Amino acid sequence: MPITSFSLFRNRVPAITTSLLRHFSPNRHLVILSAKQSPSNPRQNVSKKPQPNKNLLKAKHTFKDYSSLAPVLAPNETPSLSESQAIGTVAAAQANFMRVIVQAEQKPQGGENSSSPEEEDSSNKIGVELLCVVRAVLKKIKRRVLVGDKVVVGSIDWVDRRGVIENAFQRRSVILDPPVANVNHLLVLFSMEQPTIEPFMLTRFLVEAESSGIPLKLALNKTELVDEETLIAWKSRLRSWGYEPLFCNVETKNGLNSIAFYLRDQTTVIVGPSGVGKSSLINVLRSNHRASDALEGDNWFVPILGSKWFEDQRVGEVSTRSGRGKHTTRHVSLLPLSGGGYVADTPGFNQPTLMKVTKQSLAQAFPEIRKMLKDSEPAKCSFNDCLHLGEPGCIVKGDWERYSYYFQLLDEIRVREEFQLRTFGTKREGDVRYVN
Repeated sequence: MPITSFSLFRNRVPAITTSLLRHFSPNRHLVILSAKQSPSNPRQNVSKKPQPNKNLLKAKHTFKDYSSLAPVLAPNETPSLSESQAIGTVAAAQANFMRVIVQAEQKPQGGENSSSPEEEDSSNKIGVELLCVVRAVLKKIKRRVLVGDKVVVGSIDWVDRRGVIENAFQRRSVILDPPVANVNHLLVLFSMEQPTIEPFMLTRFLVEAESSGIPLKLALNKTELVDEETLIAWKSRLRSWGYEPLFCNVETKNGLNSIAFYLRDQTTVIVGPSGVGKSSLINVLRSNHRASDALEGDNWFVPILGSKWFEDQRVGEVSTRSGRGKHTTRHVSLLPLSGGGYVADTPGFNQPTLMKVTKQSLAQAFPEIRKMLKDSEPAKCSFNDCLHLGEPGCIVKGDWERYSYYFQLLDEIRVREEFQLRTFGTKREGDVRYVN
């Protein structure tokens, strides 16, 4: 019992001491505070990371919200413009500069019958090419301006033809490889020889084009370098893939009328490897603009005939060592066509990234698989997430030519997705926020 009473007395010492100090200490509030800040557990003395103030977090969040400074404009919206503002289309992008073609501007105030020199100058500004930079706030809110974007240009110097892109209209469509906005047609261009057409590379380009959801057309150039039997064999082969190809020859202009018909009144992006004749095809399609201007009399090409926007594209030769094309086109540029519409000349690349294609969406990029699934309706695969690799109850069989290409691309995409999951699937330490 002595040991027990001593233990109880020892545990009550802090309480007794505290009650005595409350009566006899002149600064009893200070003493009580000091008693509370001296815990019996030494582990509670470990210093904690100071937590930021809630007002600072709120201010930080408000500072990052720049979207109200540059609201997205609807495609058909007509914003009010000042005398130093205009609406145009981004025709080319190189480094930090954009070439914008003016399409509309602020009309001067006055009566309908008034024709002042200011109005005449205003009409001459349509089609003017401006060298612009992008407004800093658009970069901060990560609103990227692409070739083909309809934009609002401000702070225009009409003498030096410079300005600042202040805002961009909402896009109707966009492709990332190459980066072009407001596209409604794709033309996949390959050559029969120099460089030789490769089925797997052609499949990669077709899958990339199919993944965008934009209508596409396949054209094969340099038909004069192969015989008629080769052309017939490739035509039958591509039909089994689900495509109706167009054969053309830029040198003899054979088959170009069919291509011009598909490009009419559309914004088309021509994609394909280097050396297949993309720039040469564009130069031929745009070579008859002066004749069309003479026939129509009133054509919107007249204000820009002397600008760089209407110059012929540079053309390169095929490398004799590798048999592949040399990179002549360095950046994306949007060019007008005489029959109406635009065409985008893009740098050639031999390896599309397929970054927008996933394991589940890859099958829809193959017309053969789409046809087999449609023909078997109302029957479906047993599993909703079927990858068509021979799973039980799968409708898609492996008796078609490009099945090996499909399996190879699926394996490549699977490896990429697993790598992305390991790299970006967990939160980084810098992303953790301390909130009270």
